[in-house]
Amino acid sequence: MRKLFVVFLMLWCWPAVGADNDAAAAIGEVLDAFHDASSRADGDLYFSLFAEDAVFIGTDATERFAEPYFSEGHGWTYTKTERNVDLAVSGETAWFDEMLWNEKYGTCRGTGVLVLTEEGWRIAQYHLTFPIPNDLSADFTSRIKEFEANKSR
Repeated sequence: MRKLFVVFLMLWCWPAVGADNDAAAAIGEVLDAFHDASSRADGDLYFSLFAEDAVFIGTDATERFAEPYFSEGHGWTYTKTERNVDLAVSGETAWFDEMLWNEKYGTCRGTGVLVLTEEGWRIAQYHLTFPIPNDLSADFTSRIKEFEANKSR
């Protein structure tokens, strides 16, 4: 009887697992297309992957979106090395974190949120950061403080 219950439970949960896997694959395709478009400075594709009220937060405190760079024909290449995707119970919202490699900056991290729209998954927020090893944090953040203090003079 117990084995029968376990089999029933597995079969009952299987469609949800498959749906999560399908959503994660579709989200991965959107994020891969996003990185490809940014590498080629393809602003049309890049911005089509964003939800209507999306926000892009860059590594600099002043960075929001990238349209001016693309209009000059400049893009940037970040190659995914690892990605985790989590799906909300509703199946209409997902969040992710991904480790990236960039020739100039080395290891970077992207995090964000996607929403399911009539057009498919779209990026609602993307945040690019430079993960700082804890052993370097105090020195690095003191340099940022010094930079900001000198900038405001």
